[in-house]
Formats: sequence, C-alpha cells, structure tokens
Amino acid sequence: MQTQRIQVADGVDLAVDRWDPPVAPTGVPFVLVHGLASNARMWDGVAEALVADGHPAWTVDLRGHGRSAKPDGLYDVPTVADDMAVLIERLGLDRPVVAGQSWGGNVVLELAARHPGSVGAIVCVDGGWLELRRDFPDWPACERALAPPHLIGRRFDEIEGYIRSGHRDWPESGIRGTLANFEVRPDGTIAPWLTFERHLVVLRGLWEHRPTERYADVAVPVLLAPAEAVASGRDARKREAVEAAANAIPDARVRWFIGDHDIHAQHPDELAGVMHDFATAEVAR
Repeated sequence: MQTQRIQVADGVDLAVDRWDPPVAPTGVPFVLVHGLASNARMWDGVAEALVADGHPAWTVDLRGHGRSAKPDGLYDVPTVADDMAVLIERLGLDRPVVAGQSWGGNVVLELAARHPGSVGAIVCVDGGWLELRRDFPDWPACERALAPPHLIGRRFDEIEGYIRSGHRDWPESGIRGTLANFEVRPDGTIAPWLTFERHLVVLRGLWEHRPTERYADVAVPVLLAPAEAVASGRDARKREAVEAAANAIPDARVRWFIGDHDIHAQHPDELAGVMHDFATAEVAR
C-alpha cells in the first residue's frame, strides 16, 4: 500500500492509499469511499481481497476525515462528489468502479449522476438511498436524534476495548480500521478526526440530499448492497427504500448481506467477492 495526497479543490487535499496486485493488474480498478465519521482504513480488508483478484484499488479519506484536509465550509453531498470526480481525474483512472458505504453510498450515487463520464459503475454499500427527510420532518429533529457522542478525552484503551467487545466476529482489519477513526494523543486519549462541529455539517448535508431525485440520472450499472442483522426482512422501511431505488435506477441490481451496517469491515472477503463478480460481469465485458 502506498499513500499520496491529491489536491481536489483550493485548500483541500485528500489522503489516498493505493493498493496494487502482486502481479500485473487483470481487473478493473476500484475506488472505495467511506461513510460519515469513518476513514479509508475501514476498506482495508476489501482492498486486500480485491487486489488478490487482480484489481488495483484506491481508498480515500474524504474532506474533514482521517488524514485529509479539514477545511471550513462546504461538506454537502454534491461538493464531496465533485471532490471525487477531480480525484479520479488526477489519479488518471479510466471509469473505475466506485464503491461507497452509508453516506459514502449517497456520495457515489451523486458522483455518477453529476459526472457520468467519471465512473464505469458504482456500488452502494448500505447507503445510496439514505433520505433522512423521510425520517425527520426538519433539521433540528435530525440533529437531536443523530448528533454524535462527545468522545474527545476518552482513553484509547477504553475505546479499543469497547470496539473489540462489540465486534467479536470482525476481522482484525475491521477493528484497526475503526480505531483509525481517532487521533491518539500523547497522553493516551483520543479525538475523532472528524470534529463534532464538522460532523453536524456533514449530517446536515446528508439530510438535505434527495437521492430519490437522482436515481433516473444514473446511467451506469449500479449494485445496491444493503445489510440487515437477520434474514427476516424486519427492516421494512429499508427494504422499501432499496426496492424503490432498484426500480428507479435504470440499470440496478440488489444483493442483500446479513450483518452490520459496516458490512465492508465485518465481511470484507464476501463483499469483495460480490464486487469482483459485479465488475467482471457488468464493466469488463
């Protein structure tokens, strides 16, 4: 893995990790986009599996997150999608498959709608259909319900213990990726890389985003990869939203996963295998 920084806007440079197959690449390239308050390392397990199948891959810390620049100002979904379009161009990639998880799923959907020449296909991993206005009548209600906890000053070992105890079936790559959401200070305490204030700005941008108004504008193949805790269809609202997206997007298919919202961290090999099959069938033909 090699890390570089790519400028995508004035005062905004993004940290990007490049993953190369051990031999000459045989598969289409992938760009992997994290969710809100997450970071590129959450995709490590998926990237490792993709390169084993011959795909070069790039994972990125979006603006405000991880090792990337943390500017004041815009964090709405279209702005972040524009960052991705510039990043793909400056990396010299020819219509890669771009996968995004949760908020990142909305970002890659917007990317495909705004910049159809930038991507060959997209994968929306438990996101892309997120429309918070359906759940919250106004922004204050959304903010009250979804504001993040204040974690600055908590001890790293406490946070690590909490993460490990709550994710006992996750591989080490997923645990390390989750811990990479935090800066570890010299005194052993942590602070989220995405500040509380910027978290709310990103959340406000997600609340304002209306993916249902973008579905018809997505002309590339789309894989919707939702996750639920059990295979019982209990989350009726999610199933309804996914079905609506699948019916409205011109070229979409759905693959359900059983597991956590962070399915890319929990079951990276399974997800990477599905993404490889999708890319082989729909993009490399």
